[in-house]
Amino acid sequence: MLRPTTLGRVSARPPYPRTRRVRAALAASSAALLLAATGCSFGEPEPDPAGEPPTFPTPSASASAGGAGQQVVATVLAKGLRVPWAIGFLPDGGALVTERDSGRILKVGPESGPDGLRVTVAHTITDVAAAGEGGLLGIAVSPSYQRDRTLFVYYTTERDNRIVRLQLDGEPTPILTGIPKAGVHNGGGLGFGPDGQLYASTGDAGDRPRAQDPKSLGGKILRITRDGKPAPGNPFPGSPVWSLGHRNVQGFAWDAGKRMYAVEFGQDTWDEINEIVKGRNYGWPQVEGRSDDKRFVNPLTQWATGDASCSGLAAVERLLVTGCLRGKRLWVVELTDTGTVLGQPRELLTNKYGRLRAVAAAPDGSVWVTTSNHDGRGDPTPEDDRILRLVFADGGAGRS
Repeated sequence: MLRPTTLGRVSARPPYPRTRRVRAALAASSAALLLAATGCSFGEPEPDPAGEPPTFPTPSASASAGGAGQQVVATVLAKGLRVPWAIGFLPDGGALVTERDSGRILKVGPESGPDGLRVTVAHTITDVAAAGEGGLLGIAVSPSYQRDRTLFVYYTTERDNRIVRLQLDGEPTPILTGIPKAGVHNGGGLGFGPDGQLYASTGDAGDRPRAQDPKSLGGKILRITRDGKPAPGNPFPGSPVWSLGHRNVQGFAWDAGKRMYAVEFGQDTWDEINEIVKGRNYGWPQVEGRSDDKRFVNPLTQWATGDASCSGLAAVERLLVTGCLRGKRLWVVELTDTGTVLGQPRELLTNKYGRLRAVAAAPDGSVWVTTSNHDGRGDPTPEDDRILRLVFADGGAGRS
């Protein structure tokens, strides 16, 4: 097992403190950052170069002013990574970040000094079989991590996609195996819900009928216990299935009202954000986007695939923020108190950092985003892939 090794340091001092007016700052900033979408090329993912570690620079920040003195500041926390896929925050405010192609779990966290973050390789999962869209995917930190030091990880092996339980100084224990795998549509989202149960999102692995087959784990959102058993109260007795009819869900989140939302890759026409309801059917492959078929749940919002193809999702106050791959942007959706969409979605960072994947709300009120330009479908720069930290600040309030 690889012991943690310090690879470098970055400054942890944020350019602005947490704002209480995230929603207004996003609205103003989105207008300033609005750009046209571009296309992207396709191909197999590049391999992780042997012996090439990530590098961790002094943060670079670019501020974009909005109206009424409001700003969004994007700080590069780390660069030179290999397809950072998911982010899980620890009780100390640090984070664990999975790399899809290398099988590494990186720790980005506070150090004893006053000024910096310490970044280490915390663990490497040796049986990850990274190919196509598969590899080391979702990560979920136990709600009782301070006591049990336990993580849950979703990844691809030579045989399947699976969910394991582990501690950073131990070996993985599989808790749910046999999730269909393929070169595409492996799902991979993982997270604890407000009810304390573990949720996972799976893809159809390129076999469309799986999404409608309640006996298959493919094309579903699953709800399980910490031991991998079907959680009490699931809609199908003895089954981990929570919802069905999904093509490929990678990101999901809960709002303050404990409503669950998921972002869905469409095929050629529509990508979606859906509110996920126990036992409901979301239509794939019979429908893509909105339809008049009452058997299926219509999305809250949808976009043309060229403007979206979104992966990660975070809930921030009354906002849903999703990171898009082909669309190379963040989409920001404002919700009402009842969970419906208010106004039109707004876009941020369009074409500024390339393909965007993970989106996570940090404990300090910032939003962390990862790029995915080394995933075989992007055009990486020498700095890619990166972890970004976004702070939405009220520049006219006199705070620093």
